[in-house]
Amino acid sequence: MVESLETLARECGLDLIGATPALPHPDFARYRDWASRGLAGGMTYLTDRRGDVRADPRHLLPAAKTIVAGGVLYNSRGGTVADLDERRAWVSRYAWGADYHDVLRERLTKLAAALGEGEYRVCVDTAPLLERSYARSAGLGWIGKNTCLINQRQGSWFFLGFLLTSIDLAPAADPPPDRCGSCTRCIDACPTVAIVPRGSGWELDARLCISYHTIESKDATPAGLRAAHGPHVFGCDICQDVCPWNRRAPASIEPEFQPRAYAPPLAELADLSAESFRAAFRETSIWRARYAGFLRNVCTAMGNAPREEYRNPLARLARHESPAVAEHARWALAKLDECDPRETS
Repeated sequence: MVESLETLARECGLDLIGATPALPHPDFARYRDWASRGLAGGMTYLTDRRGDVRADPRHLLPAAKTIVAGGVLYNSRGGTVADLDERRAWVSRYAWGADYHDVLRERLTKLAAALGEGEYRVCVDTAPLLERSYARSAGLGWIGKNTCLINQRQGSWFFLGFLLTSIDLAPAADPPPDRCGSCTRCIDACPTVAIVPRGSGWELDARLCISYHTIESKDATPAGLRAAHGPHVFGCDICQDVCPWNRRAPASIEPEFQPRAYAPPLAELADLSAESFRAAFRETSIWRARYAGFLRNVCTAMGNAPREEYRNPLARLARHESPAVAEHARWALAKLDECDPRETS
């Protein structure tokens, strides 16, 4: 059955596949402890009643017997933030192409049909499920110190999706061992020190994470963190860029995930209207930041690479109806005023 599942996965466009029983996961207690200590920041969907749903996957599908975990590679080539021209913005690699939710949902639905009769539910990122924990139990990889799922042969550049099914499938033999060892490259490289120690291990403090502040948070970013954000306007890949297991990670040939404009000019982004933002990003993951959140991030990036050409757009954004956008624009203008005019021309 394991071989048959792998064959079906390839036919359905999945690069990784595995199965595990649809039972409560022992990681739930650790998850609840993490959330109770406030490390989820303002992500209330992780801390309200939806958090408790994660205690048992059968809350999502009462008839579930198996969780099928699938992965799709998205590692399209386009450089890293370290190679970026200072006039450009950085967008996380996972958002360079089409919205992965639609892609994975379609492929997992196709897999459900191929498996035959039975009840099923497709879960792609939006359902209350301990995704990485079940992916590890299904044999897809281990959870690294940066909290990403890492596959020994193919690295961590994967989208994960899950199929809860009433069909009883053979589970993975054992979760793969943790192979991070004594490596601390992701911890050392994080600009905001968001990977923090917990007991003998590590965990992510979302309140410090660039991805959280540029995607999930709708508020102004704490002033003390803004300079560390650099050119990031949506997400951050630094902990994956430096991971040794990604050194030989294969590149995706999926048309959906090829770069559209992975490093757009900051000046162009500052001039986006709500309508043009929608037209450019409605079918990408960038849409999650929303228009005001994205403009806030653009202001931060401009303040971290101040140029005189940004003064007029920043002055306009300083009058924006969003308090967060206006505050970040004023902060960026102050950074510009601190510079030698010869350095910003």
